[in-house]
Amino acid sequence: MVVLGRIVAPYGVDGWVKLHAFGDDPAAWRKMPRWWLGSEPETTDWSPLALKGLRLHGKGWVAKFDGIDGRSAAERLDGLYFAVPRADLPATARDEFYWGDLVGLRVVNEAGEALGTVASLIETGANQVLVVKDEAGQRERLLPFVADIVKDVAVAEGCIRVAWQQDW
Repeated sequence: MVVLGRIVAPYGVDGWVKLHAFGDDPAAWRKMPRWWLGSEPETTDWSPLALKGLRLHGKGWVAKFDGIDGRSAAERLDGLYFAVPRADLPATARDEFYWGDLVGLRVVNEAGEALGTVASLIETGANQVLVVKDEAGQRERLLPFVADIVKDVAVAEGCIRVAWQQDW
């Protein structure tokens, strides 16, 4: 499952909910007729709901699901994460990646030195940041996910090559 975001509040009285999207193209999610809801991003206990509507509202997104027909029903969804199976996601363009595809990749610098593994990503507004942890989990590096730093992403090989020194 790839977590796409989180439901942050009910919206209105007809069962709509406000979303906090983790991706940059929520409009493409309209093509996914079923979303899966869960209490934690790492859960294995996902419950499917059919998507009835998805629209832009101001700077955010709101969604409507079949069977969620009033505010109290929408309130029960507050705080849940939403996800879809990886196979249901739209294909990415060249040099575009889903965050879930990057988590777990090894990170090496241009000298071939291991820096660690991508533990998560952070959205800063200006750019995304890779959170890279060493094997022991004692050292954490924050690497901007920009072309000057990230030189190559090879998802199939499980590796990201970066312009970053080991002692930084």
